[in-house]
Amino acid sequence: MIYPSSYERKLGFNEIRQMLRERCNSSLGGELVENMEIVTDAKAVRDKLALVSEFRRMKSEVEDLPFNYFFDIRVPIKRIRLEGTHLEEEELFDLRRLLSTITDVVKLLRTTKQNSIDDDEEPQPLYPKLYELTDGVQTFPNLQTGIDKILDKFGKIKDTASVLLLNTRRDLRRMEGTVSAILNRILREAQRDGLIDKDVAPAMRDGRLVLPVNPAAKRKIQGIVHDESATGKTVFIEPAQVVEANNRIRDLENEERREIINILKRITAEIRPNVDALLFAFEMLAEIDFVQAKAAFAEHIGAIEPVVDDRQILDWGSARHPLLQESLKKEDRRVVPLDITLTHKKRILIISGPNAGGKSVCLKTVGLLQYMLQMGLSIPVSESSRTCVFDNIFIDIGDEQSIENDLSTYSGHLLNMKTMMRNANARTLILIDEFGTGTEPAIGGAIAEAVLEQFCKKGSYGVITTHYQNLKHFADSHEMVVNGAMLYDRNKMEALFQLAIGRPGSSFAVEIARKIGLSDDVINRARELVGSDYIDSDKYLQDIVRDKRYWESKRQNIHQQEKQLEKTITSYETTAIELQNERKAIIRKAKQEAEELIAEANKRIENTIREIKEAQAEKENTRRLREELQTFREEIQRIAEQENDEKIARKIAQIQARRERHAKRQAEKAEKKKLEGKLGNKMSGGLPQKTAQVKGELSAGDMVKMKGMSSTGTVEKIDGKNAIVLFNGIKMTIPKDSLVAAKPSDDKTDNFPRPASSQYKILEQRSQQFKQDLDIRGFRADEAMIEVSRYIDDAILIGATRVRILHGTGTGALRQVVRQYLATVPDIADYHDEHVQFGGSGITVAELH
Repeated sequence: MIYPSSYERKLGFNEIRQMLRERCNSSLGGELVENMEIVTDAKAVRDKLALVSEFRRMKSEVEDLPFNYFFDIRVPIKRIRLEGTHLEEEELFDLRRLLSTITDVVKLLRTTKQNSIDDDEEPQPLYPKLYELTDGVQTFPNLQTGIDKILDKFGKIKDTASVLLLNTRRDLRRMEGTVSAILNRILREAQRDGLIDKDVAPAMRDGRLVLPVNPAAKRKIQGIVHDESATGKTVFIEPAQVVEANNRIRDLENEERREIINILKRITAEIRPNVDALLFAFEMLAEIDFVQAKAAFAEHIGAIEPVVDDRQILDWGSARHPLLQESLKKEDRRVVPLDITLTHKKRILIISGPNAGGKSVCLKTVGLLQYMLQMGLSIPVSESSRTCVFDNIFIDIGDEQSIENDLSTYSGHLLNMKTMMRNANARTLILIDEFGTGTEPAIGGAIAEAVLEQFCKKGSYGVITTHYQNLKHFADSHEMVVNGAMLYDRNKMEALFQLAIGRPGSSFAVEIARKIGLSDDVINRARELVGSDYIDSDKYLQDIVRDKRYWESKRQNIHQQEKQLEKTITSYETTAIELQNERKAIIRKAKQEAEELIAEANKRIENTIREIKEAQAEKENTRRLREELQTFREEIQRIAEQENDEKIARKIAQIQARRERHAKRQAEKAEKKKLEGKLGNKMSGGLPQKTAQVKGELSAGDMVKMKGMSSTGTVEKIDGKNAIVLFNGIKMTIPKDSLVAAKPSDDKTDNFPRPASSQYKILEQRSQQFKQDLDIRGFRADEAMIEVSRYIDDAILIGATRVRILHGTGTGALRQVVRQYLATVPDIADYHDEHVQFGGSGITVAELH
C-alpha cells in the first residue's frame, strides 16, 4: 500500500479530519480521528459504513440518546493500579457519570427486535454492527451504587459518607458559627468606637477569619496581624478572642480532609480490580463517539453510505467535493455535482477542457471521496452509486519541485511516474493533474502517452487531466481509456463545471484569449502558426459539444411531453373504465329485470298450462307454449353473454393498439439512431419515423370485421388511423390496421364482434401454456422489451392478476427499461421488487387489474 501523508494535504483530507474532531464529544473519539487509516478490504469498509448507517438510523428512532457524558479519565484510572493511590473527588464524579453512560449505551445497543413468532428463537439485535461493539463490555451497577453512597448530585462527598466525617463536619460548623459570632461582636464594638469603617465585613486570610483594620488603629485591637493590603492602607488582624477557636477550626478541617482521603481510598479499592474492564469499556465509548462524529459529519455534508463492491468499479452519480461545497455554501452558491464512471472495460478517464473549467476539481473530488470511503466515512454521492476499494492510490497534483533534492518540477513529476509504473496493478487508482506538462510539449506529450500505455498494460484505474491532443487521440483509439470533457458555454464565455464522459474537451484557448482582451493581430498570428487543421478540429469539437447540448435539451423536452401525454392517456383510460363500469351496472340491472320477466313468464305459462290441462287442450298447444318460453330464455342468455364477448374483443383491440404504439416507438428510436450517425456522435434525440399506412382506404358505410373475428359492422367515420365502427348498435373505436373488408355473407345473426372458435382455442391454449415467471436475464434491452411486451399482452388476455419478471441485478439497465415499460401499460395496477427472501431487486412483480 502506498498512501504518503502528503496525499492527505494535497487532497484536503486534513480539513476533513478537523471537521470530524470538532464533532467528537471527547478526546476519546478525537484520538480515533487522528489514528484513522486507509482500509483496503471491501468487507472492512462495508462494516465501518454499516456502523455509521445504523447510528444514523438509531438517531432517527431514539428520542434521547445517552451520549452526554464522555470523559477521558484513562490516566487516573491507570494510576490507581498502584496500591495506596486514590481517585480525587472530581475524578470519581467523572467516573460515576461515565459508568452511567456505559450502562445506558450498552442497554441501548443490545436492544433486540420484538419477535413473537417463536419464543425459543434467539432474539436478534436491532442494531447488529453497533451490538458487536458491546461484545465483552461490562456494566458496573455495584460501583455505581457505592459511589452514589458517598457523592451527592454535585460530585461532593456527602456528610453521611462515614460517621467520623459526619461528626467532624458538625463540630466544624459549630466552631465556625462561634468564631463568626465573636468576630461580628468585636466588629460592631470597633465600628462603634470608630476604629473600623461602617461598611467593613470579616475576611478570610490563610484559612482564618480576620478583621480588616486601618493601620492607625491596629494597636487598639489585640490580636495577630496576618496580612496587609497591597496599598498598605489595610491590615488584617485576627482578634485574640478567636485565635484558639480558629486553631480548632484548622484542626477540624485537617481531620475532615484526612477522613475524605480515607473514604476515597476505600471506594478506590473497590474500583481497582475493575481497571482493565473499565478501560475496555472506555474503548467502546471512544468508538461510539467516533461513529457519532462520522454520522454527524455525514448529515452535515449530505453524504450516504454507498454500496461497496468486491470487484473494481467506480460509478458515482452526483458526486460533490465536500470542502468546495462548504466554501460555496457560505457564499450562498451550490457546487455542480459530477457523474463519474470507471469500469472494467473503461478504466482510465482522460479529462480535457478549458483552464479554470473544473478539471482539477473533478480530479480532487475523485481522490478525496475515495480517500474518505476507504477511511470508513460516508461520501456525498447519489443513492444509486457503486464504489470499490483500491490497494494503492497514487496522486500527482501540483508543483513537485524540490530545492532540497535539486529537482525541477518536471523531474518531480517523472519520479512520481516512475513510482507509479513500478507499483501499479489492477487494484491501483492513479490521479494525475496536467499529465505531461513541465517540459517541451512534443516530448512531454510523447512521454505521457508512453507512460499511459504502461498503465493500460497493468490494468490500472485512473483519472488524468490534460491539454495534449495526442492523449485525447489515444483515448479514442484505446479500448481501456475514455475521454471526458469539462463543458464550456461559448455564448456566455464561462465554464459550466459539468463533466461529460465519452468525448474530448476543447481548451477554448482562442476564445479565452479574446475574452481577456488579447489583440486580434496576436490571435490571428497564433492561428496561422498552429495551422488551420488544428483550429478547425477544435472548432468541430466545439460544434459537436454545442449540438450535443441542443439535442439533450430536445430529448428532455420530448421526454416531458411524453410524460404529459401519458398522463392524458391515463385520464382518458380512467374515464373509459368508469363508463364501462356504468355500462356493466346497466347490463346487470337489465339482466335482473329480464330474470324477473322470465319468472313472471314462467308463472304465467304455468298458469296457462294448468288451464289447458283443466280444459283438456291439445298437447301441441302445450308444446308450443314451452318452446316459446325456452326461446325467450335463450334470448336473455345471449344478451348476458354479449358482455363477456365484448370484454374479450376490447382486450384484443387494446393489445393490438399497444403493439402498434410499441412499433411506433421502435421506429422513432431507429430514426434517432440514424440521425445520430449523421452527426458523428452518439447523441440522443431525433425525428420520429412514420408508421406504415394501412393498405386500402376505408370510407364511411363500408362493411368491415376485425381480424380473426367473424362478426361484421358498418364504418361510421374515419378518424385518422382509427375507424369508428357500429357493431349491433354499439360504437367502437378500432385501429384501421385491425379491420378487414367484409362481405354481406359474413354477417352473423347477432351482428356483434364475437371471437371465433379458433380464437377461443388460442386463448385456451395460451392460458394452459402461460407461466407466472418470465426470465429475461442475459437479454439485451431491445430483445427484453419484445419478450416483456408479448408476455404482458398474454397475461392481460388470459386474465392473470400477478406476474414476475426475472431481470437480475447486474447494472440495473434491464430493471429500468422493464419498469419504464410497465409504467405505460394501463392494465398494470402496480409493480415493485420481490420480497428479499425470493429475489429482492432482481425480480419485478407486476400486479394487474
